[in-house]
Amino acid sequence: MINIFKIVSWLEGLSYILLLFVAVPIKYLQNDPSYVKMLGMPHGLLFVGYIVLAIMLKYELNWSGKTFGIVSVLSILPFGTFFVGKYLK
Repeated sequence: MINIFKIVSWLEGLSYILLLFVAVPIKYLQNDPSYVKMLGMPHGLLFVGYIVLAIMLKYELNWSGKTFGIVSVLSILPFGTFFVGKYLK
């Protein structure tokens, strides 16, 4: 399950970066919200999947509160989820 989590964390990070640095600027600079609508739902689903998998792994791998906290905080930082795999090694 850890490999699935690493893949989801990478995809979630990519969707977050695209949303923040591509879709949102287009929305406000060109007055075109279509990219936010297109990328928002996949990002939301990946974020929920990331959190659910993190909770499952917390109990499966007996993560400490600190480890779970760091993994959780990395989910809200831009580029943070790209470091989850390295952190968990």
